[in-house]
Amino acid sequence: HFVSGLEFDLATSLVGQPLVRQQVMKGVREFLKDQNPVKPLVMSFHGSTGTGKTYVSSMLIRYLFRGGLQSPYVHHFSPIVHFPHAEQIEQYKESLKRWIQGNLTNCGRSAFLFDEMDKMHPGLIDVIIPFLGPSWVVYGTNYRKAIFIFISNAGGEQINNMTLALWRARKDREEISLQDLEPAISKAVFENPQSGFWNSGIINEHLIDFVVPFLPLKHHHVKQCVISELVQQGLEVRPGVVQEVADSIPYFPEEEKLFSSTGCKTVASRISFFF
Repeated sequence: HFVSGLEFDLATSLVGQPLVRQQVMKGVREFLKDQNPVKPLVMSFHGSTGTGKTYVSSMLIRYLFRGGLQSPYVHHFSPIVHFPHAEQIEQYKESLKRWIQGNLTNCGRSAFLFDEMDKMHPGLIDVIIPFLGPSWVVYGTNYRKAIFIFISNAGGEQINNMTLALWRARKDREEISLQDLEPAISKAVFENPQSGFWNSGIINEHLIDFVVPFLPLKHHHVKQCVISELVQQGLEVRPGVVQEVADSIPYFPEEEKLFSSTGCKTVASRISFFF
C-alpha cells in the first residue's frame, strides 16, 4: 500500500520527471521487497535548481518514516551548515562516521540525506564508504536496511544541455533514457575536483545503486506547479494568473526560451504578487 501511495503521488504531484519516477520506484520497490538486502539503498539525485530533488526526497521520507523529515530516524546533512570549514575536515570525518554508526546502532532502518553534494569538501564523504557496501557487519552493526540519498546540482547543466540537444533532435522527454544522460552526469559529478564525489571510493566501488537525473522543466510544467501551489494555498485558480506567473520566470536558451532557469523554485514567492 505504501508503494502504490508513493507511486500515485509521484505520478500526480511531480511534474515532468519520467526518469525520476521510474528510477525511484524501481529502487524503493526492490529495496522494500527484500527482507535481507545485501546493501543499503543508495541513490544520487542530480539536476538544476527547482526541478524536484528536495521535493522527491522529502516525499520518499514521508512515506517511509512516520513523522517524515521530523522522524528521529531521518538525518539531514548540509555541508554549509554541518561542515563549513575546510580546515576542520578531519574532525568532520570523525564525527560524521560516529554519527552514522551511532544512529545505525539505534535503528538499522535509518535514512541519511546529504544535500548539496557539490559543495561538500572532497574526501569527507568517503568516511561513510564502509556503511554503503555489502559487507555483513561493520563495527558490529547490521546496517543494510538503511537508505542514503545524495542530492546535488552537479550534472544539472549537462542534463539540461543533453535534454536541449535531444529536443532539437525531435526527441520527446518521455523518450530520454538514463543511458542518454549517465555519461554526462558521471563526467560532471564524479570527475570534477570541485565536487564532493571527486575521486571518491563511493564511485570507484560502484556503491551508488541509482543515479536519478532531474530534467529541466518546460513552460507547461511550470504552469502545473503554479496550479498546485494555488490549490495548496487555498487560492482561486485563475488561468490569467497561472499564465502570468509562468511567464514571469526566466527561460533558457536565449533563442527558444524553452526551459525554466529556476525550475519551479520561485513559483510560490511569485504568486504572492498577484494576490
